[in-house]
Amino acid sequence: MSYEIMLKRIYAPIEDHDGTRVLVDRLCPSGLSPSLLALNEWYPEIAPASQLCRQYRQQKISQSLFLERYRRELKACPDKLLPLMRFARAGRVTLLTAAREIEDSHLPVIKELVLSALEEEDASDREFCSSPCLAHTLPTSQR
Repeated sequence: MSYEIMLKRIYAPIEDHDGTRVLVDRLCPSGLSPSLLALNEWYPEIAPASQLCRQYRQQKISQSLFLERYRRELKACPDKLLPLMRFARAGRVTLLTAAREIEDSHLPVIKELVLSALEEEDASDREFCSSPCLAHTLPTSQR
């Protein structure tokens, strides 16, 4: 099956074909209200740990090390991917960030791991953990 996960800056124009718009930053961009951003969801739990971001911003670790550690963070807690997997099963998802350079941010890592988890789930014979029909069982902040 094919899934559409788009990556976009939160400041980019809102478009009809964005699908489900999910902000995946720990903090909402300053000066912007979540209600003005046309968000379907704000999912800060999937953002990199504060300490990891701080080390990267202070240039104590390289970008490649930052992305490697973040990838390990997500692989250690695969359930964090489930809400995004459910959105992807329901249709196009646009992951949003305030980062200036999307390709250097955490978004490509999220996209890669969500698509990989969906592919793995599709290839198995088990019932989907990320089925969109189970979305009603999630807390509102994770739907």
